[in-house]
Amino acid sequence: MFNRKKNLVLAVGLTFFLTLTGVLLAMNFTSGEKDVSHQIPRLYSTQDPQFRRAIGSLLGPPLMGGNRAQELLNGDQIFPAMLGAIKGAQQTITFETYIYWSGDIGSQFATALSDRAKAGVKVHVLLDWLGSAKIDESMLDGMRAAGVEIRKFHKPNWYNLARLNNRTHRKLLVVDGAVGFTGGVGIAPKWTGNGQDADHWRDSHFRIEGPVVAQMQAVFMENWLKVTGKVMHGEAYFPAIAPAGTIDAQVFSSSPSGGSESMQLMYQLSITAAKTSIDLSSAYFVPDDMTTGVLINALERGVKIRIITPGDIIDTDTVRAASRGTWGPLLKAGVEIYEYQPSMYHCKVMVVDALLVSVGSTNFDNRSFRLNDEANLNVYDAGFAQRQTVIFEADLKNSRRVTHEQWAARPLKEKLLERLALLLESQL
Repeated sequence: MFNRKKNLVLAVGLTFFLTLTGVLLAMNFTSGEKDVSHQIPRLYSTQDPQFRRAIGSLLGPPLMGGNRAQELLNGDQIFPAMLGAIKGAQQTITFETYIYWSGDIGSQFATALSDRAKAGVKVHVLLDWLGSAKIDESMLDGMRAAGVEIRKFHKPNWYNLARLNNRTHRKLLVVDGAVGFTGGVGIAPKWTGNGQDADHWRDSHFRIEGPVVAQMQAVFMENWLKVTGKVMHGEAYFPAIAPAGTIDAQVFSSSPSGGSESMQLMYQLSITAAKTSIDLSSAYFVPDDMTTGVLINALERGVKIRIITPGDIIDTDTVRAASRGTWGPLLKAGVEIYEYQPSMYHCKVMVVDALLVSVGSTNFDNRSFRLNDEANLNVYDAGFAQRQTVIFEADLKNSRRVTHEQWAARPLKEKLLERLALLLESQL
């Protein structure tokens, strides 16, 4: 009798544990918000002042004038610029990133951040818990000992596993509240070099000066407040910023806790407003049916669409399979899709009508649009857009075009793998 009761208690306990685990895992694989199809009538083009009002008032912070933006290509340009800005910091450094791993470049950043903290600069580093899993604790301990304040975003506990699916994918560095950096780069060895092979990725990052940097700082503060509860303000973080250039820009952000679909809506509104061209560089391109429809609608009204994605060299074959599984309707409609050949292609840049440029951490997939915290810099300037188009076309020369005929003739094994990968589309 005693053994039966004991077994019954164990069975009930096990059932409760498995049920709880199942519920938590199910919560982890949801976005927490109801999926709603966006209905966006085309009322104006990107050249229309109403478009500027829409992306500044309807969707995000207003476009601000007086800015300067400089593109940085691959680690050989990106890391010296970022490290140089850190080493020149006088008052504050705020740094949020998804990937920070150990290795030589990670050590260089740790040393630079520690040196400025020792010199009295207030240094705040926010690392995603999952993305920074490959960093040695000794490196973090060394930075903390130097006075760097480090926090991890959404470190899991048994009672909040549901939020494990919400990562901060943002890449933001702000120095003295006046100079900012954003783009696709993480702090890891694969981003070093010049994108020359599979071990050295092709990526773009951007240095920004001018009043819009205050918006970037505010986006960092949003997640810093979530993690620490601390409100950091004052002139050291938000100084008066004089004009540094002539371009209009905004820093656009999204988060499941504050409107997860706003980034996707920004992309869709821009595509809907496109009049002549869309050039998209996308490391992870897995459009849902709604976004595919918006792209095809643009194509049908005469917009030329070119997309560059990774080729065989990619860090996740599942994403590539899911991506290729969505290409049929786009290719059939006339979208030009290219696969980059020399290395992993990690760029995240959209150029619309040679006028609007959106750059930052956002991928063209469900994870960026619904699950992650993301941030993009939107630049509204023909000169800047022209420079990004030149870079895009240089990447095209290192890419192979995929035709609809080639896509339709792919082996049955590939088609099956694509169907299986698309079962995970909500998480990609």
